Amino acid sequence: MHRSAEPRPTFSIAELAAEFDITPRAIRFYEDHGILTPKRAGLRRIYDARDRTRLKLTLRGKRLGLTLAQIRELIDMYESSKDARPQAQRFLALLEQHRTTLEQQREDIEVTLAEIARHVADCKRLLKR
Repeated sequence: MHRSAEPRPTFSIAELAAEFDITPRAIRFYEDHGILTPKRAGLRRIYDARDRTRLKLTLRGKRLGLTLAQIRELIDMYESSKDARPQAQRFLALLEQHRTTLEQQREDIEVTLAEIARHVADCKRLLKR
């Protein structure tokens, strides 16, 4: 008995935008950067499960503060390799690098806040005279 292949799920740009609470413009932006590659039916974009997964991973990476280039590298590694180890190693390296950057930014912010506090105190003293 011959089994027909199950139809793969597809999504419109509006469906993905609603599901992930983003704008269609954001989705087109990710297309422009080669992260998503929908099929076309006339002017309509048709996204498949692969596009949906790539969008989900992209948004997760953005929440972590990764750049689009870093996100695309990780997604491409994930798709091209059956061994997840290289991807996990690269992801770990990116996360450690990003943490170092954020910790430096936090230090810089704390120094700036302390400087602002000193200026505020100076201004208040001056105004009390």
